[in-house]
Amino acid sequence: MPAFRTKKQVFDWIKTGEKTIELRKGRSQKGENIAFLNWQGETVKGRILRKLEGKLEDVLNADTYRKIVPTAISLNEAFVFVKRIYPLTEGTFTAYEFQLE
Repeated sequence: MPAFRTKKQVFDWIKTGEKTIELRKGRSQKGENIAFLNWQGETVKGRILRKLEGKLEDVLNADTYRKIVPTAISLNEAFVFVKRIYPLTEGTFTAYEFQLE
């Protein structure tokens, strides 16, 4: 099961249901479930509905950016947010679309 540590803002988005796609650099991890851990040891779990692997521009697009960065007003704003986390955006990214339990 993929388990990811998240920043406070991201964890809050997940917990409230605003964020339904988690974006991570690298190839897809195996498993049908997903877990998110915050800085205080809280965990939120869900079920993976779909995984999409590819270049950043393949997985972060007009259809997905608001599900990845709920506060983004535009696709470009979502790219800027992601680039702060992953300054090097070459390589494979995985988008995990999930539903909380």
